[in-house]
Amino acid sequence: MTGAILNAAGILIGGVVGLMRTTPLSAQSQAFFKLALGVFTVFYGLRLTWLSVNGPLPLIFKQLAIAALAVTAGKLLGGLLRFQKASNALGQYARRLIEHTKPDDPHRYGNGLNACAVLFCAAPLGILGAVQDGLSAYYHPLAVKGLMDGLAMTGFVVLFGGGAMLAALPVFVFQAALTLACNLYAEPFLRLHGLLGSVNAVGGLIVCTVGLVIFEFKKVELADFLPSLVVAPLITWLWP
Repeated sequence: MTGAILNAAGILIGGVVGLMRTTPLSAQSQAFFKLALGVFTVFYGLRLTWLSVNGPLPLIFKQLAIAALAVTAGKLLGGLLRFQKASNALGQYARRLIEHTKPDDPHRYGNGLNACAVLFCAAPLGILGAVQDGLSAYYHPLAVKGLMDGLAMTGFVVLFGGGAMLAALPVFVFQAALTLACNLYAEPFLRLHGLLGSVNAVGGLIVCTVGLVIFEFKKVELADFLPSLVVAPLITWLWP
C-alpha cells in the first residue's frame, strides 16, 4: 500500500505548504510543475508497459496488439457504462461546493472535506494507480497523483482551511482497500493463468493518456478506459 501512503502524504504536505505560504505559486512555477508531472506520468506509464511485455519479438508484438485492442474495446465499454459521465457528475458536485463556499462560510470545513475527498477519490488515475499497486506493487502512478493532489491542496486550504487536509484519510482508506483487494484476490488468479502482464501493459498505456490531459494535448475521457483492465485478460485468454 505504498502508493496510498504516498498519495495521502502528498495531500497533507500540500496542505501544510498552502497554510504556510502567503502568496500563490507563480505562473512560472505552475508551468514547471505541470511539465514535470506530465513527463513523469508518461515515463512511468511507458515503463510499466515495457516491463509487462517480454519474450521473442513476435510475442512482444502480440502482447502490444492485445493491449491496444483491449484499450479500444474497454473505451467503448466504458462509454456504454457511462463511467466518464459518472466521474463528471462527481466533479460537478465538488465544483459546486467550491464555487458556493466563501472564506467566512461556517460550513467551509465540511464543504472542503467533502469536495476534496470526492475529487481525489474519484480521479481515474487514483483508481488505476491503486489497482497497479495491488497487482504488481507499482506505486509510481499514485506517487505522481500525490504530487498533483498536493499542489491542488495548496490552493484548497486557502479557501476551505486546514480541515480540507482531512481528505487524506478517505483517500487512503479507499485506495488501500482497493489495493488490498487486488493483491489478495485478483493478483493470484491473474498470475496463475498468465494474465497479469496484459493487465499491467494496458494500465501503462492508460497512465500515458493522463500525460495527454496534463499537457492539454487532447481532452481524454479517462474514466471510460478503466474497463480495459478487465477486457485485457479476457482477450489474452481467448487469443492463444
